Amino acid sequence: MDTDAPMATATDILTLTQWFSPAYPVGAFAYSHGLEWAIDAGDVTTAAQTSAWINEALHHGAGWNDSLFIAAAYHADAEDLDEIDATARAFASSSERLKETRLQGEAFCDVTAKVWATDISRLTYPVAVGRAARLESLPLDLTIQFYLMAFVSNLAAVAMRLVPLGQTEGQRLIRDLTPLCTQIAEEASNASLNDLTSTSFLGDIAAMKHETQYSRIFRT
Repeated sequence: MDTDAPMATATDILTLTQWFSPAYPVGAFAYSHGLEWAIDAGDVTTAAQTSAWINEALHHGAGWNDSLFIAAAYHADAEDLDEIDATARAFASSSERLKETRLQGEAFCDVTAKVWATDISRLTYPVAVGRAARLESLPLDLTIQFYLMAFVSNLAAVAMRLVPLGQTEGQRLIRDLTPLCTQIAEEASNASLNDLTSTSFLGDIAAMKHETQYSRIFRT
């Protein structure tokens, strides 16, 4: 960890809580990140399978890569953001994944710019978060942790509705994945875009299959 990083204040924590709360209008509840198809196909039918699916997405897919994009945007000068954002778009493995990060990013930029007078617009979601955190002087590692916890919570909520999982199982799943969010945030804070990788192939395929799924609730 960067020992020179500023300690989080109560205001920092509450700001991040607001940014990643269900009340913040980024529409996270509308996206299943391919999990809806996996459940419909019978690949995810239990709490253990749900946990394994989310673990893979965190460790080997969008969770890890988004964390790197947040860190890169956080450290970047303004003139370098376009290149970072273009890379984030290129790493979207399907049209629905691209739509997910683009629309959430636009929504985040819109409300954050208006509420905090922050100069961000038309960025993918993780790049927008990283840039906004830098402009608001929020701790990088804590920002990534909040982002990943929101990601986990949203996918757990999808599984609670569609597997279905009970509230207790769903909350236990989130609790058990919390240490992984902390671990990834620490590693990504000290990494670079040279560490980008993605081997969550089933998740990528699920996102592609979801594009033509006949009956669906979620947008991805």
